[in-house]
Amino acid sequence: RLGCGAVIHAINFDFDSATIRPESAQILTELHAGLAGERAATIVIEGHTSSEGAVSHNLELSRRRAQAVVDELVRRGLDRKRIRATGKGSARPLAPNSDETGRSMNRRVEVQCT
Repeated sequence: RLGCGAVIHAINFDFDSATIRPESAQILTELHAGLAGERAATIVIEGHTSSEGAVSHNLELSRRRAQAVVDELVRRGLDRKRIRATGKGSARPLAPNSDETGRSMNRRVEVQCT
């Protein structure tokens, strides 16, 4: 079940955009279901990118993507007062950015709860 602590690679966005692609609907349904039952006071959706492009651009893109996920979860019924977005850009890679496999692993959404 998706929820606090999740690292999600299956929320897809249009290239260089914060527009969530339609094939992400099921994973967002699962994330909403998992977070709806969480007792955490605050939920933070973190956006992460690969290192392609300028650092400042990636930071802003990751923030906009995280906000798009927050907006979708709120649209599905989560309380906006409990959830917020933040962008991390390429600052915290999970894998080397030297090939597409690594870059793909670094493009992700993480869910943190407190």
